[in-house]
Amino acid sequence: MAATTHEPTRTCVGCRTAAPRAQLLRVVASTDGDLVVDSRARMPGRGAWIHPDPACVSLAERRRAFGRALRLSGSPDVAPVREHLAAQAASAPDAPPAPTAGPSSTKAGRKPMGTR
Repeated sequence: MAATTHEPTRTCVGCRTAAPRAQLLRVVASTDGDLVVDSRARMPGRGAWIHPDPACVSLAERRRAFGRALRLSGSPDVAPVREHLAAQAASAPDAPPAPTAGPSSTKAGRKPMGTR
């Protein structure tokens, strides 16, 4: 029997699809209530996960998902998240775009069962 490796999954607060943790960006609220991008995913406190895609950030902002996920009163300013994404895009122009939500043939990142 082959050993399977478990890859943690998180749900994007923008598009609400589950994705491997490595494909998402963690955002936390500072003590002032401002959003801070936690690129190492090590900062303390409640975190919200989002695809590094401007469309997901816009959707999360429109749905007021950051405030709800981080349990903040009101809607925080998403400018720091947008600036982080712009800086990443400027530093790696040849990189392929991050995968976005879409139909998948596998469930939760698992390989389909064989039929022998």
